[in-house]
Amino acid sequence: MRTVAENEERSVLVLLLFLFLLFFFSVILLSLRKSQEVHEIETGLYQSFKLYLHQWHSHFHPPLLPRLTYIHIHNEKTPISSDWVGITCNNEGTKVIAIHLPGHGLFGPIPPNTIGKLDSLRILSLRSNFLNGSLPSDIISIPSLQFLYLENNNFSGEIPLSVSPQITNLDLSFNSFTGNIPETLKNLTRLTSLNLQFNSFSGPVPDLNITRLRLLNVSHNQLNGSIPSSLQTFPLSSFSGNELLCGPPLNPCPVPPPSMALRPKKHTKKLTTGAILAIAIGSFLLILLLGILLFCFLKKKKDRDSVGELTIKAVPPGKNEKSDDFGSGVQAGEKNKLVFFEGSNYNFDLEDLLRASAEVLGKGSYGTAYKAILDEGTIVVVKRVREVGVAKKEFDQHMEFVGRVGRHPNIVPLCAYYYSKDEKLLVYEYMVTGSLSSLLHGNRGIGRTPLDWETRVKISLGAAKGISHIHSEGGAKFTHGNIKSSNILLTTDFDGCVSDLGLAPLINVLPTKPRCIGYCAPEVIETRKFTHKSDVYSFGVLLLELLTGKSPLPSGHEEVVDLPRWVRSVVREEWTAEVFDEELMRYPHVEEEMVQMLQIGLACVTRVPDNRPSMEEVVKMIVDLRSSDSSEHRGSSEDNRSKGSNVQTP
Repeated sequence: MRTVAENEERSVLVLLLFLFLLFFFSVILLSLRKSQEVHEIETGLYQSFKLYLHQWHSHFHPPLLPRLTYIHIHNEKTPISSDWVGITCNNEGTKVIAIHLPGHGLFGPIPPNTIGKLDSLRILSLRSNFLNGSLPSDIISIPSLQFLYLENNNFSGEIPLSVSPQITNLDLSFNSFTGNIPETLKNLTRLTSLNLQFNSFSGPVPDLNITRLRLLNVSHNQLNGSIPSSLQTFPLSSFSGNELLCGPPLNPCPVPPPSMALRPKKHTKKLTTGAILAIAIGSFLLILLLGILLFCFLKKKKDRDSVGELTIKAVPPGKNEKSDDFGSGVQAGEKNKLVFFEGSNYNFDLEDLLRASAEVLGKGSYGTAYKAILDEGTIVVVKRVREVGVAKKEFDQHMEFVGRVGRHPNIVPLCAYYYSKDEKLLVYEYMVTGSLSSLLHGNRGIGRTPLDWETRVKISLGAAKGISHIHSEGGAKFTHGNIKSSNILLTTDFDGCVSDLGLAPLINVLPTKPRCIGYCAPEVIETRKFTHKSDVYSFGVLLLELLTGKSPLPSGHEEVVDLPRWVRSVVREEWTAEVFDEELMRYPHVEEEMVQMLQIGLACVTRVPDNRPSMEEVVKMIVDLRSSDSSEHRGSSEDNRSKGSNVQTP
């Protein structure tokens, strides 16, 4: 009986032990399954986003990102982003907490239900790409999001109203966002930096009474109304470029006139006839005196430096306009009336110039240029200007002004000039390296020396400095009006210098089609009027020409290439190596610089003139592009870009 009882007892114990082990292993398996499900969900989201990134780059050679591969999850020890460039996970490898992909040539809209599903994401940096479309609301409202950097893209539409309450740095600058700046931004108590400049925002500036806000920039938009008192301590640069915005630190807002009901009543007394007569005589004498003073002031100013108000008169062209002899219209009695500018080192006269051997360099928009070699070996460039529509006095005044404005290392010096009824000659220093046009487009066959990236940036910076100087020194009415690659001449050190300064106001009648059609801003084609902003547009086309290697001017029987439209279409439809000049693709570590320079060029050729930057701002952007990427791997290091700034951009 004991044996049977003992066997039963043992059976019960074995059964209990089996049930306990079954329960224990069930708990473990359930826990593992739950962890694996979380892991697979996070991995699935990023595989979807990763496939999208792969499609972005499948047509680009060489790729800007390493080839993306799939991740096979077998257990918890395999991190979900171990082979991803720019992806950072938590310590357990189960959650994505940061995405850094700046300047990688990404384009197209951000796909829905990808990045926005990463509920642990804290940092998202996709700046300096070509992303477009609207900003998905599920991204900007991620609860854990703290840093969002989407500047220098092509996003459009309005900013979603729901923004993560944890966000501290928000940068959406240099895009095409529209609509009002959301009022919900004032609820972001942790916000320290807000950059919304160079968009198309309209409406008022919200009252962002946020104590932690240290950096604010809403410049170059279409905002209106008065600046809230809580934001009036920020500098002028935070609000500039909004013509309808007023209040400190901008100009004061206009005060509306008081209504008739609120005006104080005045007790008036009738004036006597003598008093009225005395007031009338005194007023007449005062007005007469002011008129005399104003006339003297305007006459003195016009004699000194007035350029934008030259009187245009019909002057017949030279009798020998088609002759290659640039002195064919010089009159016998005026052969020594060559006017030199102050500081010129030349000592020849007009007789010496006319005896020189001449070679035609080219026929440009305003006349024919000759290379003249004098007897003593001095080489100068003589420009025979045709269709000049001003009299000699106005011509002399204009040349004096041009001589003063042209004193800059990035402007081709004007040495002397000659004026007669049938001939107008301008004498310039000879630039032995030639023009940017010949260097960029000439001899594209065997034996050509490629124009490297460093040289192209140096040329563009020099030209930008020259145009910026013209705008700042010449005043609002003084423009160049004929910026193109053939008018950018080069020193022996490949510094870009602007030529043909001050010729546009002298021409009698503009042709039916503008002379610089491939470089002309849309408003110039319609109005035939040049402005500072139209010069910015022409310089933007010049930047695109430097980057693509394509000329915007027709050659032979070819039609004009609308270079800005072509660049936008390639960027919008597919990212290929055809955007950049094939000569640039051989230089490593400059991809991000080229992308940023392309963004500067596209900002300059915006169709709305007020949305274009000034030339001073363009110079600063090019200088910042060089200084921000001067480390050992140009264009690939983000940390160097952040040094020296109070607000770091990941």
